[in-house]
Amino acid sequence: MALEVAGSNPAGHPIRGAPGTVPAMARIPQSDDHVARNRAAWNVDAAEYVDHGRRNWSKEPSWGIWSVPEREVHLLDDVEGLDAIELGCGTAYVSAWLARRGARPVGIDMSENQLATARTLQDEHDLHFPLIHGNAEATPLADASFDLAISEYGAAIWCDPYRWIPEAARLLRPGGRLVFLGNGALLMLTVTDTDAEGPAGTTLRRDYFGMHRFEWPDEDGVEFHLTHGDWIRLLRGSGFEIEDLIELQAPDGATTRYPFVTQEWARRWPSEEVWVARRSAARLPAHD
Repeated sequence: MALEVAGSNPAGHPIRGAPGTVPAMARIPQSDDHVARNRAAWNVDAAEYVDHGRRNWSKEPSWGIWSVPEREVHLLDDVEGLDAIELGCGTAYVSAWLARRGARPVGIDMSENQLATARTLQDEHDLHFPLIHGNAEATPLADASFDLAISEYGAAIWCDPYRWIPEAARLLRPGGRLVFLGNGALLMLTVTDTDAEGPAGTTLRRDYFGMHRFEWPDEDGVEFHLTHGDWIRLLRGSGFEIEDLIELQAPDGATTRYPFVTQEWARRWPSEEVWVARRSAARLPAHD
């Protein structure tokens, strides 16, 4: 994928060409087709997210499809002065929230059209930070460049975790924090195999063991979801210490434009979850 970098680079993050080293434990059979497929899908879908991005740039931070307030989940505590990378930034509203709280964010996304929206919103708000066109599974940034790596429905579900988690570990300094939000494991077990729109039901509709790559009829994109046990093994094997798993509950009266889950369902079970991990002080040895 061709690489494009826009905006100033106040943190001076060096660009590098080689992808991150994937720990041996993560070397499972993989296909690269999801990168091109997701890039193409999001270039088409980007037009539908312009208004969504504009709203999020203009409001106080809130998370996920239910807009759970930041004051309840505290994902942006103590970010002032941190070098931050948003992995799969889309319209980059999370990076904008970080910048307003004193962090130095960099956003990376595979979709040119999503980044075009992000640049427009940067100009509208006179708030600029570097935007990189590239794949969060193999970024062009140097080892140990950041204190925080974050993803809300970016790399968290659209990149292969066996690639982007080790890459996040490579990018973080010892003690750096990783935060990512995506669909809850229980939700993925209760949506139908044949319809990406759901809605989620009250019975198990798919196997738990073997969760990884998800494809849907009539959908061009490829998603990735793991079991909790697999997330734990992957994070620990990539050099992270797990600090929290926050299972989000839809607030009273919350609404969402997404049809795959109802508010009633999301009041009873977690439709979204946030993993918080810390890069261990000792760096893992590189593997060939």
